[in-house]
Amino acid sequence: MHEDRERCIRAVQAKDARFDGWFFTAVRTTGIYCRPSCPVVPPKPENMTFYPSAAAAQQAGFRACKRCRPDASPGSPEWDVRADVVARAMRLIADGVIDSGGVPALAGRLGYSVRQVERLLLAELGAGPLAVARAQRAQTARLLIETSPLPMSDVAFAAGFASIRAFNDTVREVFALSPTQLRERARHGEQSSAPGSISLRLPFRAPLEPTGLFGHLAATAIPGVEEWRGGAYRRTLRLPHGQGIAELSPRPDHVACRLWLTDLRDLASTISRCRRLLDLDADPVAVDELLSADGALRPLVAKAPGRRVPRTIDPAEFALRAVLGQQVSTSAARRQAGRLAASYGQHVDDPAGGLSRLFPSPDALAAADPAALALPRARRASFLALAAALADAKLDLSVGGDWHEARLRLGALPGLGQWTVETIAMRALGDPDAFPGSDLGVRKAAAELGLPGTPGALADRAAAWRPWRAYATAYLWSACGHEINRLPDSDSATASTVIAHS
Repeated sequence: MHEDRERCIRAVQAKDARFDGWFFTAVRTTGIYCRPSCPVVPPKPENMTFYPSAAAAQQAGFRACKRCRPDASPGSPEWDVRADVVARAMRLIADGVIDSGGVPALAGRLGYSVRQVERLLLAELGAGPLAVARAQRAQTARLLIETSPLPMSDVAFAAGFASIRAFNDTVREVFALSPTQLRERARHGEQSSAPGSISLRLPFRAPLEPTGLFGHLAATAIPGVEEWRGGAYRRTLRLPHGQGIAELSPRPDHVACRLWLTDLRDLASTISRCRRLLDLDADPVAVDELLSADGALRPLVAKAPGRRVPRTIDPAEFALRAVLGQQVSTSAARRQAGRLAASYGQHVDDPAGGLSRLFPSPDALAAADPAALALPRARRASFLALAAALADAKLDLSVGGDWHEARLRLGALPGLGQWTVETIAMRALGDPDAFPGSDLGVRKAAAELGLPGTPGALADRAAAWRPWRAYATAYLWSACGHEINRLPDSDSATASTVIAHS
């Protein structure tokens, strides 16, 4: 979008927050770059230059605006919509691949050479992978500087910098303040995090309908692994360098996020995973505009615009849970998952709630005694085959994986039919066009709305909803009177829902 100069100018002059993250405005006369919704008086159009990423603006020598904090704006929705190499690279960088293994690790995950990856990102983003990762490290550093009492040397290490000097130089260059000055400014603003935790705000593009999003997560919460407590969804995390706990609460203009991490090097990837779980980088205006063109969906969109697709922190975990959910109620799937977590999940210490376990890793489940899995024989075979494929890395469901290849490999496993594959594609892979048309809740809602009731006919009808069929699914779910469509009435773990899958 940054190449459409007139459209960008209109967005900046209107201070339109819908375009935050789509492009960045650099002002040549001040040397500062901003998000489109920056509250300061818009600069003269002749002084504006537009960049596709914060990294590109920083690489061109511009500093981040201290008012609008453009480095903290929602991410571009393109990276979650697209399945090409650049989008996969951006998701992997956000997940911390470069910080842990450098550009060669990124290229290896993508199946391309380092030179090819650098060329592709530079052509589209105006910045190479190292510059993108550097911009992410700068944002992580600012979060730690402003919300924690950590010594600056620990902040530099946790943010992924190779040296204190690189840390100091980057912070000064990007924010026009030293690390000490950033911390001093923060002391005059919001209160810092409680000891042992990190608190921050996760921005999103409005509108966002939180009830169905958080209601779904609460209704399907695995005992010991997830819970709804004090108006927040909480869950344990398996991270590259250790364990963690995330607490996420909906607010009118942001999602409040509180994190407990055993290793602060996991901060950036944890934030990325939480944003992905809640689908915060979506473009609800584009989604709702297309779906509202369908007379059957229009009332659902008008009633509660801005629905998101509840995704996942851990794609492998969700895939295994999807198999557990075949042919059973959500309550039965929760109970089975809870038993697996209690038997095979690693212990976690929760300083602020009732969480106690990580969901078991594919390796642990692949090695489990089949007789100990209280599943019907066919579903047990499917579950173990999926666990083995994930443990052996024969199946890649990660943020950098190929969606088409993943679908083919999922479909080749025994007992994984259309509902399972599309549900995994929708919530684990993050494909916005995935469509589990055989889902019982979808079919019931379709029938009530006068849409075709059979999966094949409904799939034909759903062609008009592309490329947003996953969001159409979320709207169809909202038409049913299930617990996923409301927040729990109490702070206890959510009771079961009654949705069954075919």
